[in-house]
Amino acid sequence: KVRDRQLASPSDSSTLQSLVLAELKTKKHTAAEGLLWLVRGLDFTSQALRHTLQNSDAELSTSFRTAYTSTLKPHHSFLVKPVFSAAMSATPYKKDFYAKMGVEEKAKVELGRWLDALEYQVKVLREFQERKEAKW
Repeated sequence: KVRDRQLASPSDSSTLQSLVLAELKTKKHTAAEGLLWLVRGLDFTSQALRHTLQNSDAELSTSFRTAYTSTLKPHHSFLVKPVFSAAMSATPYKKDFYAKMGVEEKAKVELGRWLDALEYQVKVLREFQERKEAKW
């Protein structure tokens, strides 16, 4: 939805914020709604991975379930919730996750830096979405 809007109006889409504001002026909110779900998804991902870094004994499935409860679950219908619950069981073991990323300690440092940047972007976008002119 966001990409479609960006392709349809590239001159009004230099940032996600400008894309949404330009779309709302047309009395539409398809991309704004898409951005809302994108931010929720990014928040879910960042909270799950942050939980993993901060809780060395927790498996990824536990971290993702915890993040799901506080981010996406409140917005999902009773039909979608069981699908996500099943998906949480499909997460890899933490040891396999870190093995794919490289040396565990180095991977944790890099993941921490990446999460800092992601959390900042989520914060910026959430603050934008709370502004009056970004509402539909």
